Amino acid sequence: MDATAPGPLEPEVLEREDCRRALAEHDFTAAFSLIKKYGGLSQNRIAAACHLTPGKVSSIISGQQQITSFEVIRRVSDGLRIPGHLLGLAPRPWESRPMQEHASAEPKAGEQPHADEVPWRPDATVDLAADLTRSDLVMDRRAVSRVLAGAALTGAALLDPLEGWLQPPAEAERPRRRGRLGIREIEELESTARAFRAWDHKYGGGLRRKAVLGQLSEVAAHLDEHQAPQVEQRLYQVMAQLAGIAATMAWDTGLQRRAQQYYLLALRTSHAGGDMVFGANVLAGMARQMLYGDQPQDALELVRLAQDGARQVAGPRLRALLHTREAWAYAAMGRTAAFQRATAQAAESLADAEKSEEPYWIAYFDQAELAGTTGGRLLELARQNPKRHAEAAATEIRRALARRGPEAGRSHALDRIGLAQCHFLLGDLTGAVEETHRAVDAARATRSSRVRAQLGELYPYTVGNSAARPVREARDRIRDLLST
Repeated sequence: MDATAPGPLEPEVLEREDCRRALAEHDFTAAFSLIKKYGGLSQNRIAAACHLTPGKVSSIISGQQQITSFEVIRRVSDGLRIPGHLLGLAPRPWESRPMQEHASAEPKAGEQPHADEVPWRPDATVDLAADLTRSDLVMDRRAVSRVLAGAALTGAALLDPLEGWLQPPAEAERPRRRGRLGIREIEELESTARAFRAWDHKYGGGLRRKAVLGQLSEVAAHLDEHQAPQVEQRLYQVMAQLAGIAATMAWDTGLQRRAQQYYLLALRTSHAGGDMVFGANVLAGMARQMLYGDQPQDALELVRLAQDGARQVAGPRLRALLHTREAWAYAAMGRTAAFQRATAQAAESLADAEKSEEPYWIAYFDQAELAGTTGGRLLELARQNPKRHAEAAATEIRRALARRGPEAGRSHALDRIGLAQCHFLLGDLTGAVEETHRAVDAARATRSSRVRAQLGELYPYTVGNSAARPVREARDRIRDLLST
């Protein structure tokens, strides 16, 4: 059904208290029954409007099935012209467009274009946050399977829309309820975001992802109200923090496309809050996702965009972080000289870190993180040329391990796995077996799918040496952990 065509329901139907209650509770058994009875729509008409099969509608009305997919709820809203607020949705696109103008996609002179056409408008960002979190919070297992199968965007589809990050946010006014948040409440929200970040950094995985999404949804609701300017700016910054954490957690549990959506939300929200420093950090996260997806050129473009936008405000740790992402991309391309140059620039930037005050979320990027990241990139090069790079990779990873212990959680586990691979590449089976056992122990302490993926890459090193009992025992431990 054309998303700008008039709806099939008379206004009186949606004004009924029983219908409104059923819609608010997402009780579509009751809602469809009432729409049939008082709206005069057949099951076939409801099915056609909502892009469902008649059999599906019949099962819903009989109570045998319920609608749990957020995408289907959107189709019900659009197809039957049910205003978004009755279903707990943000206003739908057709609600802001006059019915008689549905034949034309071009806005009239002076007319405000819809949020989809102004993706870097602050209120559009709030709507995106509300839609995305609601969609995530109502996902059933089938929906999760679809999200897991979704691939992250690459190339121009990803990069071109991000150019808006370099432009000032567009202004937009809409009627909003008066908000009553004060600085104390903002500080509490900031403290919560900080706690979530610490949890994710230590353990990884998605155990607290729903909690982060709930907090993100609450902040979006506060931003839908008219807050004092200082409160509003800090709220946007908190929402950016939470969206960035949600992105990392989604990525760490294998939800690549969803992770990218939260990264984009975090970037847009930091833009709305005037926080170019955190925006650059978000772009660095997006670059890392591209690097794990074997898209080094896209990663390099994202790093350059971050460097362009934050050139005047980036502190030494952020500059060092961006240089390591740059070095990572060069290593993936096999450009050894460029990798070494970017790594040296990272070390030079980080040398000034103690003299500068920077946000708490970048404090993790210290000499240990630089050594671990550099060691990981040298390990990638060592897989192609062990004699030239394996020992250097092992040296850097040992330096990281000496500076951050098991309390580093996910990073510690990744360091152990990397060092075990270095020993295998160097032909040191005794050292390789010892490090493999340490790597498995460290991996057990996390819930990170990224750690398990790296452990899966360690496994093949143990296969060709099956005659050696110690190697076989190490292989069995990897297999046992990966099978749980």
